[in-house]
Amino acid sequence: MHCSSPKMVCETKIVADEHDAIQGTKKDSIIVSSSQMWTSSTPAPNPIEENDVRKDTVFIREFERTDHVEVRRIFYEGIMERIPNTAFRGILQQSQTQFLYVLLTLMCFVVSKSLTLTSCAPFVLMAARYFYSSKVIHNYLACALRTDMADIEEYYMKPTGSCFWVAVLEGQVVGIVAAQGREDDNTVELRRMSVDSRFRGKGIAKVLGRRVLEFAVHNNYAAVVLGTTAVKMAAHKLYESLGFRRTGGSEDYMLPGMSGSPLERLFFQIRYQRYRLQLREE
Repeated sequence: MHCSSPKMVCETKIVADEHDAIQGTKKDSIIVSSSQMWTSSTPAPNPIEENDVRKDTVFIREFERTDHVEVRRIFYEGIMERIPNTAFRGILQQSQTQFLYVLLTLMCFVVSKSLTLTSCAPFVLMAARYFYSSKVIHNYLACALRTDMADIEEYYMKPTGSCFWVAVLEGQVVGIVAAQGREDDNTVELRRMSVDSRFRGKGIAKVLGRRVLEFAVHNNYAAVVLGTTAVKMAAHKLYESLGFRRTGGSEDYMLPGMSGSPLERLFFQIRYQRYRLQLREE
């Protein structure tokens, strides 16, 4: 049986440059930070030094009930960004869909014999993609906001082997991440990672990811896993920099809340990719 982590605050000075990725399966190699970490068992920093770095220091601490509004806001805004990303940027990764849309445009010309209608076809197709992307993402949000994101304490703080953290900068919650233990295969899943768009590019997501890895090691999990539908390559580079390796995926993933209708499948496709970081051999 896994034990919940002790009350712990991780304080890390944000730096612009990235350091070596966390690699390997040993405990010592996984707890690598570009900065200082301490718990109640290690000495606190000098008060003078602490004041010097206070303005550019992010604190990673466990979720508290008073964080709920800000946590939901960051989660909501992060998911809403998926609408244009999936509708427009996502098509660049879908060669079959590109071919299908070109074929539909040509068919429009064959049927209508109108260059005006044909020239409008790509815009109609993109508008349909945006509409269905918005529809699916809103349904997905509704599912999340009435399940785990509706009661974070019940889903993540009370169960053994799970936890939810927030990143705090200058007294403001700027990032979130969750760890959900899976007893069946002795892994912990990294979930719900998101950083307020106003504070990105400061290394906060990487610090949040490291906190989950530290939690997994402390609780003797064999591996950390995650699944992502992120379109932006920056997200995938982040996971790889933490030591994760891609283990598979699906080109036609069904998000919670999808109906699977023919029109939805025509105008909404999303790539799902799985990652794994092996901490130790079973």
